[in-house]
Amino acid sequence: MTTPASPALVTDPTVEVGDVSKWFGQKVAVSGVTCSFGAGLTGLLGPNGAGKTTLLRMLTGLTMPSQGSVLVKGEKPRSQVDKYKDLGFVPEESALYNTLTGKEYVEYAAKLSGLNSPKQAAKRALETVGLMDDADRPVGGFSKGMRQRAKVAAALVHEPDILVLDEPLNGTDPVQRAHLIGLFRRLASNGNTVIVSSHVLQEVERMTDRVIAIVDGKLAAAGDISAIRRAMSYIPYRVLIECDKPRALGAALLDNETVFSVTMARRGLHVETADLSTLGSAIAQLARQLDVRLSRFAPEDESLESVFRYLVERR
Repeated sequence: MTTPASPALVTDPTVEVGDVSKWFGQKVAVSGVTCSFGAGLTGLLGPNGAGKTTLLRMLTGLTMPSQGSVLVKGEKPRSQVDKYKDLGFVPEESALYNTLTGKEYVEYAAKLSGLNSPKQAAKRALETVGLMDDADRPVGGFSKGMRQRAKVAAALVHEPDILVLDEPLNGTDPVQRAHLIGLFRRLASNGNTVIVSSHVLQEVERMTDRVIAIVDGKLAAAGDISAIRRAMSYIPYRVLIECDKPRALGAALLDNETVFSVTMARRGLHVETADLSTLGSAIAQLARQLDVRLSRFAPEDESLESVFRYLVERR
């Protein structure tokens, strides 16, 4: 098995995006994006207005690219309609058939998919998202979180191999959010392709380590979070060091050529460095020399939040 040339690509793709652009009049929503998705869960990350929704709509065949191509299992979904049986899509929009009950809504989705036993399929999907207790209530009376779960049930009712979700956790409470995140992760571990769009960094970080980041319609970064951070060598690493003699240790660290800055923290030091490994060795030696007791040495910017902040600041 060959290794992909880019971290934006996977070895066995189910969805392939090749140099895709989309413009609406003079507005360019997506520009020259190339990436692919395979089994597992990938977070599509970007601020509001970054082009995530447009990209997802192209993945599902709802919007045609202005340039480039999108393939689902090797075929263009718009020209091979049977490929839609492989796709489940949860749009960001919350428009539903408010007069239908939850059960009727998901059964309708099952019928549209041509399933032989729509009632059984709907029951299974509603149980999967934890909505059976409210299945006989009109969707119009659902909370936003319940409406989100109803949309997920409708997308799952035909058991697609590929699930595309646009901001699926909007409006969910902590319990609902945890339930859906667990569901998405289980589907991914079972071999499904799960693509989840979000602008909420903590949500993506709870779900997956593989990220495709979109900023201003362009591919800003791809890969696992730590690899993206390592590739950003022009950005100093920030480290929190907690110890019993922060002033003495901070003064000594300023003589280290890999250290850019040292600032006092409530219980220690914030240090910016070009090389985490070298800093770690220096800290150990200085602690022995200065009789400093270290209680914590923790990178502060290995989180998705800090990585994304750097990517946005590059614009």
